[in-house]
Amino acid sequence: MFSLKNKVAVVTGGGSGVGLATVKRFIEAGAKVVLADIADQQALADELGCMFVKVDVSKEDQVQHLFEMTRETLGKIDICVNNAGIIVPGEMLEEATMDEYLRVYNINFGGVLYGLKHAPVHMNDGGSIINTASLAGKIGFPGYGAYCSTKGGVIQLTRVAALELADRNIRVNCVCPSTIDTPMAHAEGNELELMLKDYVWPLGRLCQAEEVAAINHFLASDDCSYLTGTAIDLDGGYKAGTGMNAIGKLTEGLM
Repeated sequence: MFSLKNKVAVVTGGGSGVGLATVKRFIEAGAKVVLADIADQQALADELGCMFVKVDVSKEDQVQHLFEMTRETLGKIDICVNNAGIIVPGEMLEEATMDEYLRVYNINFGGVLYGLKHAPVHMNDGGSIINTASLAGKIGFPGYGAYCSTKGGVIQLTRVAALELADRNIRVNCVCPSTIDTPMAHAEGNELELMLKDYVWPLGRLCQAEEVAAINHFLASDDCSYLTGTAIDLDGGYKAGTGMNAIGKLTEGLM
């Protein structure tokens, strides 16, 4: 079940966090994987036994080259995971600048757009495309306007692509995790959310990269052949009623 044997998968942002967890999971499931990353991860790819391609997903020509090189080297593409992205604690809207927004947009939104544009050209019919969105694409967070709006855009691009590629039976879905326990989450500027995790997240902890990789594995497999155009929440119960959950836990702490 959920076998990826004889499948070829491309994972952007594959050198760390969710991307790396997904690369490892796909390899374990039998796939041939291309680890794509802006950093030089050749040594890591050699260790894992997969192919490495250096790519800046904000550059369309590099994304196009990634898929062309994969097809030329491995013969086909069955799975594409558009995962590369950044999160930058920004300013409140009254202090926001377009340059700041465009930097985040070019990577988070542009990288997915270019993946959706160029991957299908080299994919077999019946393949799967998975985009990494975020809970922040569905719920606003003050000071994160650029990040929230890019992830909201990824969700909508996913739906559009699912409709446009349906006649080729290429499924397109996205995963919307809450804060993931990765080095990015522990970066300067994110301290408050980490402090409040016991109160804000009903399950009382951050999401793990391996848990996102497990969803990606399911979406990539042929067992998931009728699911497309969907944005899957992986939020530990956040949207089920965070406000009441936080109030309840805070009240318990005072009693």
